Amino acid sequence: MSNINSIDPKTAADWIKSGEAVLIDVREAVEHAAERIANAELLPLSAFRIDAVPQDQRVIVHCAGGKRAAQAVGFLQVSGHKDVHNMEGGIMGWKRAGFATVS
Repeated sequence: MSNINSIDPKTAADWIKSGEAVLIDVREAVEHAAERIANAELLPLSAFRIDAVPQDQRVIVHCAGGKRAAQAVGFLQVSGHKDVHNMEGGIMGWKRAGFATVS
């Protein structure tokens, strides 16, 4: 598998705010429903569809802590996605960095 591109939550927040990236949440629906990052698109790893992820945009993938997202980023990189990134620490890292979530 390719080396996984990772970014910190602050960079992710900057890219999302500026419209430079889309955010994909690969947690399960129950996790997403309980708490999520605003505007994150749910695409659970358990039902992951590579064709549902845009190839012509920068993509940030997150999960709870980073492991599932890293796996999804690996799948995407192998399938030809060039600008895809794992957000370090997942939603927990996002909150530790002081960013808000919605429920």
